[in-house]
This record gives sequence, structure tokens and C-alpha cells, in this order.
Amino acid sequence: MSTTAAAAAIYLVHLNPMTNAHRSIILRLKKDYRVYVFPVRFIKDGQEVNTKSLPFSYQLRKQMVESVFGDSVAVLPDYSFYAPYSKYMPPLLSSRSWELRNQIITQINEEKFVSYTGDKAERLMLKAYRLNPLKADRLQVSASSIRARLYRQMVEGGDGDEEWSKKVPGAVAEIIKKNWNIVEKFARMEDNTTRVMGMKFPNEGYK
Repeated sequence: MSTTAAAAAIYLVHLNPMTNAHRSIILRLKKDYRVYVFPVRFIKDGQEVNTKSLPFSYQLRKQMVESVFGDSVAVLPDYSFYAPYSKYMPPLLSSRSWELRNQIITQINEEKFVSYTGDKAERLMLKAYRLNPLKADRLQVSASSIRARLYRQMVEGGDGDEEWSKKVPGAVAEIIKKNWNIVEKFARMEDNTTRVMGMKFPNEGYK
């Protein structure tokens, strides 16, 4: 892995699944920074919790990034919320939210670092946590629309690959197909996810 970059870029992200827009963002960051990708995890009793909105495990999402970028970016598990997730609320006032911030920062080798988001509200939050957000335009990541197409293909049947596979890198499409049992598992389930202050949390483990 190259260590020539003078500064690091932190990318806190869901990646459910990794899309072409995610790839574009990482490619853009790689031009100027050593990139650290932190796919979010929700942990209860030592196990990752997944839902219809958060179907793919950390290991699969790590595999998705590495299938595109190899070891040229670092993919790390430290963006992890531990049940009860409500303890991280409200942001900034919760000591556990600052512990999470420090948990992430300790993995960065470079003295200087920035963070990425295309969302204005998220940028303000990253600034408040002293994570030095870049000013960036929002790219349409559309992971939610890709999940919807995956689940529709599962429920309705037929060959719906064209609806979603062009919106993800080719290697990621192959990973999804090889792990189609995950799509089968969540396609007909309720989405047991709670949105709190703009952030999605699994219901299981929130309180």
C-alpha cells in the first residue's frame, strides 16, 4: 500500500452495497490522500446486526471495496456502534459519540487528515467533531434504490440484473450474486431500522 500521501482522507460510509458513485468518490480522494474507508457496523453481544436497509456484513462490504481497489485503500472496522446504540445520542453531547470519533482517529497514521461527505448537514457534524470535512458536491450514491431493485428482482423473479448491476462496479455485482442468499433473506422482511437525527440504527440493540 502506498504511503506517499502527506494527508489522510476518512470516508465514513454505509456501502450497502458499494455503488459506482462510491467508487468515484474514492477515486477522487485517492488523487490527493491516503484513503481510509470505514464501513459502519452495529454490534450487539459481539455480533454484527444487519437489517433490510443494512443487509451486507462488514466483511462483505470490505470485500467489495478491495475487489475494486485492492490494498491501495485501507478498509477498517472501527466505525462501530455497540449496543445500546441510544447511548450515542444526542451527537456531540454523548461521551460515547466522542469515544467513537477517537476510535476512528487512532487508526490514522498521517498527522494531517480530512473527512468526506457530500451532505451539508453531515459536513456540519463532521466539523463539530473536528474531522476537517472537505467541501464537496453530493454524488447520487443511490444504494437504497439498488437495494430496492435487488429485493424486487427476488420477489418478482425474472432476470433483473440490468436494473441494478450497471449501477455497481462489475466485481461488486459478482459478490452480490455469489451472496444472493442475503437478498433472499431480507427481500420479504420488514425493515427493522430506526432513523434518529438522520442516522439509521437497527431496532435490535437500539435501547
